[in-house]
Amino acid sequence: MPAIALVLTVLVALLHLWFMVLEMALWTRPLGLKTFRMSPEKAQTTRVLAANQGLYNGFLAAGLLWGGLLLHDARVVAFFLACVVVAGAFGAATVSRRILWIQAAPAALALVCLFAGL
Repeated sequence: MPAIALVLTVLVALLHLWFMVLEMALWTRPLGLKTFRMSPEKAQTTRVLAANQGLYNGFLAAGLLWGGLLLHDARVVAFFLACVVVAGAFGAATVSRRILWIQAAPAALALVCLFAGL
């Protein structure tokens, strides 16, 4: 794995671990409410859905760390980075454009570095 691509991949994985914590543990807390711009009532009614989404973010992080740090397999990393880009693009189209910059752009940059051998 190229060094810059590996560092960016780990950063994307850490972001997704943070998303997991936000969605699974902090969704109805002040930080979760502020981050996702929600009322306490909406957060309470959607907390189970958020926890499910958080679990998927944890799986993305696990795949990135497994492929990058344990296997050193660019194909595995490319697959999981592509999944993050697609999920981020879908989130940007359906929820908020911020997701494009927070989630999809870092993964896309890591993917570009991976293919460029950086």
